[in-house]
Amino acid sequence: MVAGGRAGDPFAPIADFGFLSDCETTALVAPSGNIEWMCLPRMDSPSVFGSILDRDAGYFRVGPAGVEVPAAQRYIPGTMVMETTWWTHGGWLVVTDALLMGPWHHETERSHTHRRAPTDYDADHVLLRMVRCVNGQVQVRLDCMPVFDYGRAPARWEHTGAGYHEAVARGNGVSLRLTTDMNVGFEGSLATSRTLLKQGEARFVALSWSEHEPPHTYEDAHERLVWTVHHWQHWLDRGRFPDHPWRSHLQRSALTLKGLTFAPSGAVAAAATTSLPESPGGDRNWDYRYTWIRDSTMALWAFYTLGYDWEANDFFYFITDVAEASEGKLQIMYGLDGREELPESTLDHLSGYDNAQPVRIGNEAYMQAQHDVWGAIIGSIYLFVRKRDRLDDRLWKIVVKQVEDALDNWQQPDCGMWEVRGEPQHFTSSKVFCWVAAERGARLARIRGDNVRAQRWQAAADEIHADVLANALDERGVFTAHYGASALDASALLIPLLGFLPADDKRVRETVLAIADELSEDDLVLRYRATETDDGFESEEGTFTICSFWLVSSLVMIGELERARALCEKLLSYASPLQLYAEEIDPHTGRHLGNFPQAFTHLALINAVMQVIQAEDDQNPPPLA
Repeated sequence: MVAGGRAGDPFAPIADFGFLSDCETTALVAPSGNIEWMCLPRMDSPSVFGSILDRDAGYFRVGPAGVEVPAAQRYIPGTMVMETTWWTHGGWLVVTDALLMGPWHHETERSHTHRRAPTDYDADHVLLRMVRCVNGQVQVRLDCMPVFDYGRAPARWEHTGAGYHEAVARGNGVSLRLTTDMNVGFEGSLATSRTLLKQGEARFVALSWSEHEPPHTYEDAHERLVWTVHHWQHWLDRGRFPDHPWRSHLQRSALTLKGLTFAPSGAVAAAATTSLPESPGGDRNWDYRYTWIRDSTMALWAFYTLGYDWEANDFFYFITDVAEASEGKLQIMYGLDGREELPESTLDHLSGYDNAQPVRIGNEAYMQAQHDVWGAIIGSIYLFVRKRDRLDDRLWKIVVKQVEDALDNWQQPDCGMWEVRGEPQHFTSSKVFCWVAAERGARLARIRGDNVRAQRWQAAADEIHADVLANALDERGVFTAHYGASALDASALLIPLLGFLPADDKRVRETVLAIADELSEDDLVLRYRATETDDGFESEEGTFTICSFWLVSSLVMIGELERARALCEKLLSYASPLQLYAEEIDPHTGRHLGNFPQAFTHLALINAVMQVIQAEDDQNPPPLA
């Protein structure tokens, strides 16, 4: 099934979208050649093209007239630049899409958005689409219909310049500038063009939204595209990737995580989208265009493991920025710019992806009490400090506040790491993260030379540890979702990954195998069974891919390497055609579900794949923190 993005067209499967990024803005490209999701001026702004959520919410297609299904799609190797190849009855066409990168723009003035140290490169704020006929002749059509403010404000185009090659549309505080070597006309809110390309001929179209100049000629467009290709390939070359058949999955995951990183602040967005459903036609639809503190430990581990220390440090500095700004009173999540309030509302005028409603923007989970937050930030600080073996006053102040908050609250119930909207419980994973806060805090205190706090925090860690062992195990010796429960929860797979118990502990082994055998569908792992957990919803959901990759890592750690490798191979086979992952997978159909692409899934993939490779090399894989 292929979607054109216009009224009446079917929706493309989530896994069939391509992902573009310039580390400030992202876009999703449907197989039809349609840009169906793009928010401006940054990835958590209101959409300009939103037809992935409603066929009347805006689209931007460049491709052959009358042909929707491409022959092939790929990324130019090592980049975030996409190529779509088309066959028509008259010839072959290639469309190349990129969000352009360029040199650092602010040499004579300071940027108003960047909080991290400037680099040699910067987003150009240009979506470039280049079209080339490689054989025969092809009728090419350009259709650009932005609808501002999540589909509420149609564009009004007007020509600029002397001819038909430039146009501007404004709305919701955004000014879109279309430049092309095709002749553009208007049909209401649609900017459109049609031209016949013969073998060897090429055209370009650029959409820009800032003061930076877009390309005005094909030669300029091609030169800037080459710069962008080289930028991504040079970035990827900085990494350390094993010479292994799974290397391409590691590289694509690294590129995806970089693409989900908001360069001005260093924050990593959980996903590029909002409200892609976790069950077909269901109501588990959330806005993931924010950054979660709990992602930080795994993000740092992944970036450091692959050699991307700059990206790890930028995310770490973002976390410490928000910790300082809130005087240590951490939320579970923040806006990409560090803002605290993320009010949730529904966009009832949008039909939703494949009629899945409601469509939500904002996320009221930012107000929830989730006790994993302290362990996540202390684990991140520990990873950061361990590479330096020093702890300065700024970080130490944050450490003291977070550990003390964990110790003040660990005995209270919370909403758990899955943000359930039912009654708070004493979730096992929350207690484990509080243990991480105290135990890693004690290690940091020893590095700091504060032996008094080190002893007190270690004693608290031992108390939490004993409490979990006394209350979170069932009669089989298997860790359950929360105190007093009999239900399993995939978050228990973090127990060996975080070092709460050694991997050779019988309780760890029994828990890992119980989850593998009892909380899985066709080998893929559920977060929990919806019938056994009060999460505020009645609908089912797919298997959580991050949990399946956690299972791979856990199986490696308990010595089940063959089973781990088989599951890892199966999970990698479920990757999208472009090696991307949504949040969930339907185990019966392989259909991807939920927001896309999902950072947490790619983080877990890196961890799992590296664990398997290291185990095959007879190395002892380390815990996450």
